[in-house]
Amino acid sequence: MARPKTIGEEKELRFRGSKRQERLSRIVVNSGGRLPPLRPEEFSPEQRRLAYEISTFYGGKVDGPHAIWIRSPELAEKTSRLNTQIRTYGKLDRRLFELTVLLAARHYRAQFEWCVHEPSALRAGLSEEALEAIRAGVPPKLRRADEKLTYRVVTEIMETGTLTPQSYGRAIEGFGEERLIEMVTVAGFYTLVAFVLNVFEAPLPPGREPPFEV
Repeated sequence: MARPKTIGEEKELRFRGSKRQERLSRIVVNSGGRLPPLRPEEFSPEQRRLAYEISTFYGGKVDGPHAIWIRSPELAEKTSRLNTQIRTYGKLDRRLFELTVLLAARHYRAQFEWCVHEPSALRAGLSEEALEAIRAGVPPKLRRADEKLTYRVVTEIMETGTLTPQSYGRAIEGFGEERLIEMVTVAGFYTLVAFVLNVFEAPLPPGREPPFEV
């Protein structure tokens, strides 16, 4: 039998519950031009739980693909788990992860995806000059051998949907099986994200201009 809660524990639980409700009351799920806003009073129990979890992880916001997927709670939960796995627990260097994401964003002109990941790529060590070249659709001058290989591998995947035997051999030699599998998964997942963002016209983060002409 569980021991009875103390008065202090009861107060702490009530406090946490009130703070949770306060945060939930301020969340507006802004999905973009093709889907109407989803307000807290419209949340199902599953959407309420997901909105709290997503907003806690993303600085109080539910935007971008999460604001779209949350309308299908089971799908939102599964995609969020995969995103967390490859973004937080993956073995791919952060520079190469962000470079892969931005190459997907550029290929599909996913405006929100670029705006969110460009600052992360700069913090990870990619240069402004390289990112500007990628944004403009020209080959970048990358500093490191692994960045150059990532650019070649991911660009070929984006353009052809596969790798030639020669490219595959170079990728395996450069990254090994596990990291190459992860890189292809990142490229595929953020292609999925780009489709969702583009089809439902997810709005840009506040203060950002579209990085691509459409």
